[in-house]
Amino acid sequence: MKHLIHTLNKAFDHRVRLGVMAVLMANDSVSFNDLKDALDLTDGNLASHVAALEKAGYVSVSKQFVGKKPNTTYTASAEGKQAFQEHLNALEKLLKGGN
Repeated sequence: MKHLIHTLNKAFDHRVRLGVMAVLMANDSVSFNDLKDALDLTDGNLASHVAALEKAGYVSVSKQFVGKKPNTTYTASAEGKQAFQEHLNALEKLLKGGN
């Protein structure tokens, strides 16, 4: 049997990515600025971590203009929601000592 530690998803190893997914799971969509403020991140830090989650297929990015200002919003994809829930389930099992 595979040890529980190996069932954790490496995409969520970093606290920023864990935070991004937690916020996205609790909201339908979140703007770049709201996500940045919620997690107290710099623009570049947030952008690089969201890009990694987008590359994994876990986050969808929507870019549009509101007036003349760019507006970027993020949503957790169906695949991302499932992967994050599986990650949380694995953490819970690990905390409970297995099985």
